[in-house]
Amino acid sequence: MTLPELLAASPGLWIGVAGLIGLLVGSFLNVVIHRLPKMLERRWQAEYAALGQLDGAGPTLAVGRYDLIAPRSACPSCLAPIRALENLPVLSWLWLRGRCAACGAPISLRYPLVELGTALLSAAVAWRFGFGPAAAAGLVVTWFLVALAAIDLDTQLLPDDLTLPLLWLGLGWSLWSPGISGSLPVDTRSSVEGAIAGYLSLWSVYQLFRLVTGKEGMGFGDFKLLAALGAWLGWRMLLPIVLFAALVGATVGIVLILVRGRERHLPMAFGPYLATAGWITLMFGPPLVDRYLGLFRAR
Repeated sequence: MTLPELLAASPGLWIGVAGLIGLLVGSFLNVVIHRLPKMLERRWQAEYAALGQLDGAGPTLAVGRYDLIAPRSACPSCLAPIRALENLPVLSWLWLRGRCAACGAPISLRYPLVELGTALLSAAVAWRFGFGPAAAAGLVVTWFLVALAAIDLDTQLLPDDLTLPLLWLGLGWSLWSPGISGSLPVDTRSSVEGAIAGYLSLWSVYQLFRLVTGKEGMGFGDFKLLAALGAWLGWRMLLPIVLFAALVGATVGIVLILVRGRERHLPMAFGPYLATAGWITLMFGPPLVDRYLGLFRAR
């Protein structure tokens, strides 16, 4: 029996393998979450410098290679390189008791949380879709959403470097998947309509809000993220995504104002709520929507 056959015949084994893969991917996502905004900042600085708009009072243009591969990961406090045994997902953080081995500086709890969270979400996708192409697609969407949600929380940015590939992958998947048993519930027409409707819906809300208030209520990255979710899940899933994201976002915002005294005028990242709603819809949306629409057809 080959490995794919073994995984297909053993759901528990497949879920465990997917969780382990998610743990390793989560470690890489930590790199993406930390470095991609800095990479974008360097890119913008280079563009400003090329236009002659970077003066001495502005940010300093950093030199040297800086991407997702190089330089080697290091402690942000003492710059000591992180050894391989100190970079094991979750285990190294526990072994080091959340502190740098060289200088003792605290290591953010976010790193093991991202790794463990990605592992659990990946295992859930494997449980939901079983072994096959649909699960692979679900894992890709999940990993993109984890990175986008964390980056938006940190920087209030949803980088095109992630939203646009996610969009194009969704459109491409719709061309390839219809003949696959158990594929994600989209066909090419629904995918294209979902991408268009996803972008235009939030874009219209943005334009209306700006017309009424003279302020910008959200960023263009939110439009692109919803377009990407529409490309993967189809236009029928957009309303549940937006409603759930708005409900959770409003609830969290109210709680922060009441409990932590957060000022109402401060901007709040909407991407994490879109990502959360999108993942839940990926997992459970289609059967729920079909059941809801079935109530009306039965009448």
